Amino acid sequence: MKNSKLSRQHAIDKDQKDQLKRFKQEFHIKEGTLYMDGNSLGLLSKRAEKTLLTSLEDWKEHGIEGWTEGEQPWYYMSEKLGEMTAPLIGAKKEEVINTGSITTNLHQLLATFFNPDDKRNKILADTLNFPSDIYALKSQLRLHGLDPEIHLIQVTSEDGRTLNEEEIIEQMNEETALLLLPSVLYRSGQLLDMKKITEAAHAQGIIVGFDLAHSIGALPHELHDWGVDFAVWCTYKYLNSGPGGVGGLYVHEKHLGQAPGLAGWFSSRKDKQFDMDHTLTPSETAGAYQIGTPHILSSAPLLGSLEIFQEAGIDNIRKKSLDQTAFMMQLIEQELDGYDFEIANPRQAERRGGHVSLEHKEAARICKALKEKQVIPDFRAPNVIRLAPIALYVSYEDIYEMVMRLKEIMDKETYKKFENIRGIIA
Repeated sequence: MKNSKLSRQHAIDKDQKDQLKRFKQEFHIKEGTLYMDGNSLGLLSKRAEKTLLTSLEDWKEHGIEGWTEGEQPWYYMSEKLGEMTAPLIGAKKEEVINTGSITTNLHQLLATFFNPDDKRNKILADTLNFPSDIYALKSQLRLHGLDPEIHLIQVTSEDGRTLNEEEIIEQMNEETALLLLPSVLYRSGQLLDMKKITEAAHAQGIIVGFDLAHSIGALPHELHDWGVDFAVWCTYKYLNSGPGGVGGLYVHEKHLGQAPGLAGWFSSRKDKQFDMDHTLTPSETAGAYQIGTPHILSSAPLLGSLEIFQEAGIDNIRKKSLDQTAFMMQLIEQELDGYDFEIANPRQAERRGGHVSLEHKEAARICKALKEKQVIPDFRAPNVIRLAPIALYVSYEDIYEMVMRLKEIMDKETYKKFENIRGIIA
């Protein structure tokens, strides 16, 4: 197929052979719309809708007794979600908890694991990470009386798109206390070699953390076996938990049993929590890193969503995702040659996340034209169109049709009627 012209029939044939195609009917998809933004906000599944309604019914039926007597008891929901999430990241169930948001969880884990002294007092990060992670790192440094200009080391990118693992490793030294990196870069979709980075950091006594926002639900991980110290993520992208869906965190079992840096009521051991003792007895699981009361109505949809992942299997999802992004890139090169598009994500499967990063100087206005054609992309400044063919609900024919609509936009130059500036939400 690589040597022949791809056609709609090629896409149809792929869809007929797709072992995951049945899951598309599980999602609410607006007729005629091609949704390519699941790496920013995933679509609502019928199961997520059902489990949310179940928690509402538990509230209506049981009131406060819903914490323990509902069909989905709220008191244990975070732990249940952690257990369901653990296989997606290669963790033990006691190492995972769903709680808070990605940034509050990051603050929690930085407060716990960043303990600078006169020798080790620097944090190693990068210049391509999502801004909120860098905001958190700078905040934590200031709380320790340290200057981010001196104590935050950010590895630069040679091409403005990707990071070189060897350069990251070269920046590690005896002054580095902690390292935080994204697993997949949010603009270019580059997948970092987490195992290699972790091993190199641990060899120098450095605590290792990863932000899994753009990898969890798109590809498998082996966090426990790799020895990663901690990780955080959101669940509203590939995991389809809904806008503002509850976040999650992982802490390796070697760190469990210690008090969290930021203690709160739900940091308690479950059987001690309602003793109301002013001395915290922290949970012996990742539950210790919770702070406040779980956000039940932002957690409940994830119960249904994770059922789908259990049935589909993360390895199967990754296999299809890689094939879909490869198919999309082939189509882009075939149909959009001469329109000044450039594929910015890595081509190698082992270095690619779940989306295609397409660069164009007119990216913002092209995204607006795509939306007019009922294609939902994602714009990232300054010039990136992110396109995510989500394995659970995007078909190969959807990908083909998306590229055809984009080609029509470029042929007819309909994008020129829009301003080349982003909207409020890109």
